[in-house]
Amino acid sequence: MMKRFLAGLLASATVLGLTACSSQGAQSAVQAQPTAAAMTDTAVYGAAKAPKYVFLFIGDGMSYPQFQAAADYLGAVADPDYTQAEPSVAVADRKGAVLNGPKTLNFMNFDVAGSAITYDSCSFAPDSASTATSIATGHKTYSGMINVDETGTKRFETIAEKLHEQKDWEIGVISSVNLNHATPAAFYAHQASRNNYYEIGQELVESGFEYFAGGALLKPTGANGDQENLYDLAKEAGYKVVTTQSEAAKVSAADDKVLLVDEHLADSDAMAYELDREAGQWALADYVEKGIEVLNNSKGFFMMCEGGKIDWACHANDAGSTVADTVALADAVQAAVDFAKEHPEETLILVTGDHETGGLTIGYAGTDYDTYLTNLTSQTISYAKFDEEYVAKYKANKTPFTEAMKDVEKLFGLKMSGAADDRLVLTNYEIQRLKAAYDLSMTDYDSDSYTQEQYVLYGTYNPFSVTVTHILNNKSGIDFTSYSHTGLPVAVFANGVGAESFGGYYDNTQIFTKLSTMLGLQ
Repeated sequence: MMKRFLAGLLASATVLGLTACSSQGAQSAVQAQPTAAAMTDTAVYGAAKAPKYVFLFIGDGMSYPQFQAAADYLGAVADPDYTQAEPSVAVADRKGAVLNGPKTLNFMNFDVAGSAITYDSCSFAPDSASTATSIATGHKTYSGMINVDETGTKRFETIAEKLHEQKDWEIGVISSVNLNHATPAAFYAHQASRNNYYEIGQELVESGFEYFAGGALLKPTGANGDQENLYDLAKEAGYKVVTTQSEAAKVSAADDKVLLVDEHLADSDAMAYELDREAGQWALADYVEKGIEVLNNSKGFFMMCEGGKIDWACHANDAGSTVADTVALADAVQAAVDFAKEHPEETLILVTGDHETGGLTIGYAGTDYDTYLTNLTSQTISYAKFDEEYVAKYKANKTPFTEAMKDVEKLFGLKMSGAADDRLVLTNYEIQRLKAAYDLSMTDYDSDSYTQEQYVLYGTYNPFSVTVTHILNNKSGIDFTSYSHTGLPVAVFANGVGAESFGGYYDNTQIFTKLSTMLGLQ
């Protein structure tokens, strides 16, 4: 449950910046009070001293709306006066109730905050392949291409490859989605199409990077299933391939090269959504902690960690899963913050996004100036798991709509009837929307044949599950404008050695340029 997932966060102490470290450092991703942001000359690229340990966290699809929605949600859950202070409540009836505001995530209070523009060579609403290419290499390219120019023939060397070759740093690549998906691939692969999963996997093996961890490899035996297994190739190249959590716990710095695949894979062989992760199962933060253990050495290391399921949740317009996975990314950042407390003069931590997904907004036409973010606590399952474990059975068993709605009440809180002041009780309009979506879900529908109205309502997702999340989102005061990406800029948060270089408003290619210059790369 989301309440269970966030309970520890809400009780935690303040996370301090690397330049103001405390011996009582918090273990949570939530900041009790914001620290002052130290903004400096945005034209500065270099630093008096270059970092030796660099962490780059990328929230796929994460821009300002995603992390602000998470912070606002945490603030709402922790605030006993939240609904009493709403704009729709008469002033006299508020009885002095005052909104306390958001509970900011740790990285939101880093020393420096900047913004990066995300357009690519063909779109103002770019994809992950091209935007990750910009971050990793400093070059623009077409959507769908990874570390090659617009002709697909010229290769770009990545920041990770340069550090590996020129400085002998150890390299780690972590993702909550597949390790040969676009964002992680942009740090080691060079392909004209992000869909060349097998070829990308071959480049992963050939990279020689010391640590890969997260979701499984897509198409490990090729598009037609007739190629040599990528995991076997990895073993032949000296990688220790680990697929169980118990074995992953035993991995250490003594293992030269490691490929860790999460034991509890979910949709598309990615890690589970944070809402669906069971107690005791490793989270993204655990893979960061293990990566630090494996990579830590006297020369230096670079680690890229992607919160990939933020993007997937936003594509599906699932606000509850978006919030949970955004907080999970902040928990992963905390592992780097804790490491930096031990190496305050040697560590740089960057947190950014590659693009925004879904056109997430805090506010909805049906709730005017009010938000009811605590409604999201009633969601205990991701849309993907609901599809797999519930909706598929409804269709197979020809389950009546009213029976399915009992599960919806249990898992999402939406009710067919209830008290007049219960904000999760469905209106007749909402019930009719759900009934129409359910009826379509029970057919052999084809989203490619949708009418314009159907596509706007459902995108390419299961009509019933996406309508459930849409209605819960809207009742919470949240909305989405798209099932795809948007052109919003992304934030760039920086803490530690060289952080001052990342303030200002600049193109996403400058993330690479600033890092490369700071680290003295050729």
